[in-house]
Amino acid sequence: MSRPESPGARLLSAWRTISPLPGGRWLFTQLVKWMVPYTGSVSPRVETLEPGFARISITQRRRLEQHLGSIHAVALMNVAEFASGAAMTTALPAGYRGIVTKMSIEYFKKARGTVTAESRPALPDLAVEGEHEFTSEITDQTGDVVARATVRWRLGPIPSKDAATPQQRATP
Repeated sequence: MSRPESPGARLLSAWRTISPLPGGRWLFTQLVKWMVPYTGSVSPRVETLEPGFARISITQRRRLEQHLGSIHAVALMNVAEFASGAAMTTALPAGYRGIVTKMSIEYFKKARGTVTAESRPALPDLAVEGEHEFTSEITDQTGDVVARATVRWRLGPIPSKDAATPQQRATP
């Protein structure tokens, strides 16, 4: 039985098709915002997407600010998780998926202007399902690191649609 195409392969295929077009990066971002509404809430802009690498930026605007006049901590976490997920899922082979189980972030300075999250995870051996941590680093326009996030992903095969859990089989 063949494995279904991975979510990352679909994302990468859409990127490769849309991004080279005039306004393609903007259009791709609109697609992401539609597919993942919460991620879209920070108006991310995908700058680069390759298997195992993502560079995604957000620009300071009033709706992303906190009371100190800089980008809110949760907006930074949002773009860091998106970069981690985009990089990791585009590197996964067909038939595998990742689910976030934990996130943490360190903040080093106020984030102002346009900030960019980059993630380049190295995939572990996927023979056994397990949890793995990947890092996203967020830099400002001067190249200073403003935050570093660690996202823990549970990586494993995509369950088949006909594979019911014991609890589902017991339910009449």
